[in-house]
Amino acid sequence: MSTVTTTTTTSTTLSADLTNSSSSYIPRGPVEAELTFLSSPEDGSVPFHYVEDPPEGHPKYNYGIVQHKVQIDDIRGYENEYNLDKDAFDTVRNVASATTYLTFDSDEEVQKLYYPEVEQLLLEKVPGAHRVIIFDHTIRRQDPEANRQPVMRAHSDQTDRAAETRVRLHVPDPKDAEEALKGRYRIINVWRPINGAVQSFPLAVASAASVQDSDLMPVEHRYPNRTGETIGVKYNPNLRWKYWSGMSNDERLLLKCSDTKNGVGQRVPHTAFVDPRTPEGAKPRESIEVRALVLG
Repeated sequence: MSTVTTTTTTSTTLSADLTNSSSSYIPRGPVEAELTFLSSPEDGSVPFHYVEDPPEGHPKYNYGIVQHKVQIDDIRGYENEYNLDKDAFDTVRNVASATTYLTFDSDEEVQKLYYPEVEQLLLEKVPGAHRVIIFDHTIRRQDPEANRQPVMRAHSDQTDRAAETRVRLHVPDPKDAEEALKGRYRIINVWRPINGAVQSFPLAVASAASVQDSDLMPVEHRYPNRTGETIGVKYNPNLRWKYWSGMSNDERLLLKCSDTKNGVGQRVPHTAFVDPRTPEGAKPRESIEVRALVLG
């Protein structure tokens, strides 16, 4: 297992980062930026969030929201030092794809053309994987009119209970589902930009090797007809935040959100963030994340 090395940059490069005004400039290297975290409800109650309008007399959510400036290191050039078991994230470069930008204008085209690519990628790149079930995707666009925008809050997608529910929901045969629950299963998101190298709202991840259970806060995700669970992240200065500068269309970031194997990183907190070095006129970020149940 390799030792994590903190990315550094020369003062000359840093000076160029801070003064470059070209709209095509891609920020690289370590950066200090504000991230948004959650804090526990003051009354000690179970944290919750209503996905739609809450019942009359109830707040939309009951937890606190706080911001802290943190150091975020660039893993560009250090990709091989990170892996799913240790850090709960991994990188894949030079991915051949038959998809075009227009593919991502249609959910049907995404499912038809892009899902098979993601399935094959996970089978090839995730050690031990023998079956992949993709259950949904989200396209995010940095546009006030977009249905889904970059998430500006540190979080992880599934609790252990929510992951178990996903197995029962997405493995068609109940007997197969029960058998799958006896073995190792993971939920992994495959994240990529769809409109070229990321200049704005990059994705930060916190290495699972730096995460304690006390940093994570299960939150009830209340829908009108059911209640799910997500995970909020509390501020801890010991969390080691990373990002992969200038991610391009042929690169993939694998984000593990749940794992039943003991002794490995279970999940990776992640969030979009505002990079203060983003140049004026930078291309708005557009990205897709595909969520998959990985058996084995």
